[in-house]
Amino acid sequence: MPHRYAEIAFTPTVKKVQEELGSRSAYARMESAPETRNHRLWAAEAQFIAARNSFYIATVSETGWPYIQHRGGPAGFVRVLDDATIGFADFRGNRQYISVGNMMTDDRVSLFLMDYPSKTRLKLFGRAKIVGSDDEATLSRLEIADYRARVERGVLIRVEGFDWNCPQHITERYTLDEVRAMTAPLRSRITELEAQLARIGNMACVEGVSEQNQPS
Repeated sequence: MPHRYAEIAFTPTVKKVQEELGSRSAYARMESAPETRNHRLWAAEAQFIAARNSFYIATVSETGWPYIQHRGGPAGFVRVLDDATIGFADFRGNRQYISVGNMMTDDRVSLFLMDYPSKTRLKLFGRAKIVGSDDEATLSRLEIADYRARVERGVLIRVEGFDWNCPQHITERYTLDEVRAMTAPLRSRITELEAQLARIGNMACVEGVSEQNQPS
């Protein structure tokens, strides 16, 4: 099965459900490529990942329960280190350390990386490795300049497979910076119109005063 993401995700039971619900033939074609694919990051994936300021990561506990967590930082905090490895600085949060503990006993992870304005989603399977403070060389590659947060560790993820998802049912959402950028021309135009109104108002006042000063 050359499509690496499908190889991981499409278990025998999943395939059985696909068959029962009529989607199996379409996904069988997806798996029929002559060469293994969707296991190495190309330019489109690398650029998409590097532009993100957050993602969701799922881990599995030693009792078998799944857990999902949000990770965030400035745009670019997720680094594409090569075509099979991504990494990020893990900032201090609520100090429950559930994801970290899970990754120490089961390195399998699943990531959702979202671009809400364009309704684009990249799904990724990988194997995680915790990077401690003693590995200064690796941590230096994950450092974020001018970001005030305490880095407790680094996390490297070896990509096992990825897939781009359809945009259905993804609600468009925008950050404050994105809203400011989109509304900048409108705000500029409002400022311009307000200035014009102020000039017109001043001219009207001057004309009114002149009329009052004229002899009757």
